[in-house]
Amino acid sequence: MKNFSEKIWDESEYNYAAAYGFIPEIHAYMHDDDQSRDCMLVIPGGGYCVCTPHEGELVAEEFYKRGMNAFVLTYTTDITMSVPLKDQPLQDISRAVRFIRKRANEYNISGKKLIVCGFSAGAHVAGTLAVHYEEISDVNTAYSNISNRPDGVILSYPVITAGELTHLYSIQTLLGKNPTQEELDYYSIEKQVKPSTPPCFIWQTEEDELVPVENSYLMAEALHKARIPYAHYVFPKGFHGLSVANDDFFNGWSGGMYVMDQVFKAIEAIKAGKGVNVSDERRAELEAQFPDNQEPVMPEGLPIDQSWREDAGLWPSLAEAWIKRL
Repeated sequence: MKNFSEKIWDESEYNYAAAYGFIPEIHAYMHDDDQSRDCMLVIPGGGYCVCTPHEGELVAEEFYKRGMNAFVLTYTTDITMSVPLKDQPLQDISRAVRFIRKRANEYNISGKKLIVCGFSAGAHVAGTLAVHYEEISDVNTAYSNISNRPDGVILSYPVITAGELTHLYSIQTLLGKNPTQEELDYYSIEKQVKPSTPPCFIWQTEEDELVPVENSYLMAEALHKARIPYAHYVFPKGFHGLSVANDDFFNGWSGGMYVMDQVFKAIEAIKAGKGVNVSDERRAELEAQFPDNQEPVMPEGLPIDQSWREDAGLWPSLAEAWIKRL
């Protein structure tokens, strides 16, 4: 396997106020041969506050094993919840798709499908690209004539709406506490589906305790009305954040911590008194969560029922079959 990272923006192109020296990047999981393969771009979730490690590397490795060349996007997030992200994550994913396609020969994906796979808030990033890709120009003319339209989009336990059934903290981190109605409508993906929206694969569990399962139904209904090809699976059991629900997940896999780079840079800046618009309350919360060794103090997890692999754990196989039909 070839592993490497590439920054998708030049330093002069990227100016998010709370970046703290971070620049978004892709991390590759490529086959060490010259065979052209379909491509999977993975977008981890994390409430727009972090990119969650187990929704990055685990997923990329799963689809690598299924024959694809895979990449994980570490897009812009804000652990401080102090500087609204606005369209920066959308710009990041748009550039990432163009960046990969510009290097299609180098990455051995020339002539093959490029699939975007997002989780939770990362699915909101992916879904926003699916409905708004035509509106996203690129500041760099080297990318302006390269398509940013995915060939297919996988939405895993997705944040879809910015309305009543949203995940409130994701939308607050994205848009701030006082978004306009125009912004809420723009980022309510179910309201923005159009005939040019790419095919979608949606999955979630009925008992998702964090993002209401109605989000998935809202998207499926919008796709159905627009006559966009889609698959929609709702599994009866399983908590939010199941990732691929494979053996590695259930055996306590850990890794892929590179997606936490921006978070660690932000925590370092906060402890040095250089946080951007960070409230005293939020600073205290983060200093307690991230002690001096920078390993986050995590709450106790929910109980894991390994029988979930028998249904929810089938989604990668179902998605693989769906990709082949595109």
